Amino acid sequence: MRRAVFLDRDGVLNAALLDAARRPVPPRVREEFAILPGVPEACASLRAAGFMLIGCTNQPDIARGTTPREFVDWVNQSVVQAAGLDEMRLCPHADAEQCHCRKPRPGMLTDAAAAHGIDLSRSWMVGDRWRDVAAGQAAGCRTIFIQRFYAEAAPVQPPDAIAADLPQAAAIILKDFP
Repeated sequence: MRRAVFLDRDGVLNAALLDAARRPVPPRVREEFAILPGVPEACASLRAAGFMLIGCTNQPDIARGTTPREFVDWVNQSVVQAAGLDEMRLCPHADAEQCHCRKPRPGMLTDAAAAHGIDLSRSWMVGDRWRDVAAGQAAGCRTIFIQRFYAEAAPVQPPDAIAADLPQAAAIILKDFP
């Protein structure tokens, strides 16, 4: 079975913006979109070590009607190309819809594992919000929390590691699973 690194999008692969309350929000227009420093290189090192790279992103603004699906698709495609991901999985639902794919539920990870023959116990989830860590833990992955000091809850259960950014997270993963 294969191993993978599941990666949250906003705040891990591309820059997240902060709202007035210092909570992360995705880019809303092309001019706000930027790949974070070191992301292509970190992803290349993980790929060279044999990991599949799968983005997993909650985008509830689609359900809320505040961001067009076409723009979210453009951001996803841009991230996949810039970071060299195998794919980007998307949950377009809001919390009220109670879908299985919206993090903190593990549906995006477990669906990808079933589709690609991924061993979740040998895989990682890297994210910058408690929902990402909880989804990885629920799927049976090891987890890394990218600490961005947002004004929101920290992970309920501690992650396996904390990192400042994806390059540091990649170094942790490669140290444990070269």
